[in-house]
Amino acid sequence: MREMGLLFITCLTILASVSYGQEKDAEESMPLLPIKQNGKWGFIDKTGKIAISPQFDFALTFSEGLAKVMIGDKCGFTDRTGKIVVEVQFDDAGAFSEGLAKVRIGGKEGYIDQAGNIVIEPQFDRAWPFSEGLAQVRIEDQRGFIDKTGKMVINPQFEGARWFSEGLATVKINGEWGYIDKTGKMVIEPQFGRTGPFSEGLAAVKIDGEWGFIDKTGNYVIKAQFHDTYGLFSEGLASVNIDGKYGYIEKTGKTVIKPQFDSAWGFYEGLANVKIGDKWGYIDRTGKLVIDPRFDWAGRFLEGVAGVKVGDKWGWIDKTGKYIWEISE
Repeated sequence: MREMGLLFITCLTILASVSYGQEKDAEESMPLLPIKQNGKWGFIDKTGKIAISPQFDFALTFSEGLAKVMIGDKCGFTDRTGKIVVEVQFDDAGAFSEGLAKVRIGGKEGYIDQAGNIVIEPQFDRAWPFSEGLAQVRIEDQRGFIDKTGKMVINPQFEGARWFSEGLATVKINGEWGYIDKTGKMVIEPQFGRTGPFSEGLAAVKIDGEWGFIDKTGNYVIKAQFHDTYGLFSEGLASVNIDGKYGYIEKTGKTVIKPQFDSAWGFYEGLANVKIGDKWGYIDRTGKLVIDPRFDWAGRFLEGVAGVKVGDKWGWIDKTGKYIWEISE
C-alpha cells in the first residue's frame, strides 16, 4: 500500500498548486482524480464518473492540464481526454509547474515544456518544480536556483533549500536555516534549527526547541513558544501544539480553536483535517467536527475533494464525507 500512500500525498500536493483561468468552462475546470481499477490506472471526475478509462500502470493528478502517467517503467503525460501528448519515454517526471516539468533521463534531471520538448538539458543530480520563476536544483551536494532558460541565477552553495514563496526561499548553511531573496542575497541570517516557507506574510521557525512565526524582516510576530506546528498559515489560521495537543491560532498569536487534537493540518476550502485518538476527521473554522474521525489517514480538501484511507482502502471523499470513489486494491 506504500504506492497508494505516495499517490495521495503527491496528488494532494499537486492539487494545491492547480489553478484554472477564467476562460475555462465548468467541464474543463472540473478536477480529474487518479483511480485504480483491475490493476490499471485511469481518472474520474469529482462526481465519481470515469473520465479516462483505466489503462496506465500508474498515474498522478493533473497539473496545468496534463498528468504524469506510466506505462511499464517509463513516464509521459496525458491530456484530459486520455491522449498521450508527451511520449512515454522518461525514467521519471514531476508535475508541470509554471509551464515546465522536471524529467529524468539516465542519472540526470532537466525540464520539458508541455509539448514534450527538452528546454533545459538534463544536467542536475536533482531538480524541483518552478515557483515564482525559479527552481531549486542540486549538483552533487550543493543546491542553487535556475531560471526558465536554465541559467544558474543563484549558484549552488547551500546544504539545503526549499522553494520560493512570497519572494523568499529558506536555505541551509552550516546546519542552520535562513532566507534569501531572488538575487541570492541573505535577507534573514541563518539562525534557525528548522524553517517553513512564507505564507500569508509569516513563516514558521524553530529555535531552541520551540516554534514561532517571523515576518519578512526576521522579526518575531508570534514568539517561539509552541512544541510543533503544521508550519503554514492558511485561511488566516495555523495549527500549533500547546502542551501536547493541537489547536489553531490567528496571526496575532491568539488561540481561536483550543488545543484538543492529537494532530492537525491547515485549513483549505474552509475545512481542516484533524486527528482524535488514532482517527482523522475534519473540522470547520469554528472547531466543530463536520466529518467524524473515522479515517486512518486523511488529506486536505482541494477542489472539493480529499484523499482518505481506511484500513487497506484508499479513496476520495466530498465535503459531506461521502465517498466518490473507494479503492480496495
